[in-house]
Amino acid sequence: MSFHLWLGFLATTLVVAISPGPGAVLSMSVGLRHGYWPALRGILGLQTALLLQLGLVAAGLGALLATSETAFAVVKFAGAAYLVWLGIQRWRAPVEEGGLEEGRVSGHNFYRQGILVNMGNPKAIVFIAALVPQFIDPALPRLPQFVIMALTMCVIDTAVMSCYALLASRFRGMVRSRRAALIQNRLFGGLFVSAGALLASATRT
Repeated sequence: MSFHLWLGFLATTLVVAISPGPGAVLSMSVGLRHGYWPALRGILGLQTALLLQLGLVAAGLGALLATSETAFAVVKFAGAAYLVWLGIQRWRAPVEEGGLEEGRVSGHNFYRQGILVNMGNPKAIVFIAALVPQFIDPALPRLPQFVIMALTMCVIDTAVMSCYALLASRFRGMVRSRRAALIQNRLFGGLFVSAGALLASATRT
């Protein structure tokens, strides 16, 4: 991959990462409620899913989602259902005085959420399947180019999602009261449900 081609891929990746989506909602939700370091677990989960999606594209399975209505629908509705479930969980999450959620949430839970949020979006796989080949130089070995693109996408997405999480974490002091925490739960619960509804209505094109 030439440097000029890589710059084009970098710019495209940055634009896609900045565009708000379920990953940004997850990063901000955890960042606001628990701080940056717990949010980073979720962000690492998002990157794990991104690498899996790239692997599916490299194996040719991305084309299956692009051409099979059934496969696309199965992944789409499973992902939408998970986002709606996250929204309901967030909406109903009990809080104590001081704005703290009752019980402790495992960092592994955030990591798992990140994986499932990204893997449940078939449009991301279809998009990667359409984007990646445009930046592959057929005259060069494919594997090193895939590795370069994977590293680029993960670094950019981690940086952008970290910005979302860090920005949200700056407002943690505003959710110290029980009422503020309940409002925050309702807000992000609604955002997750809305993201699920949008995903359920998505088409392959």
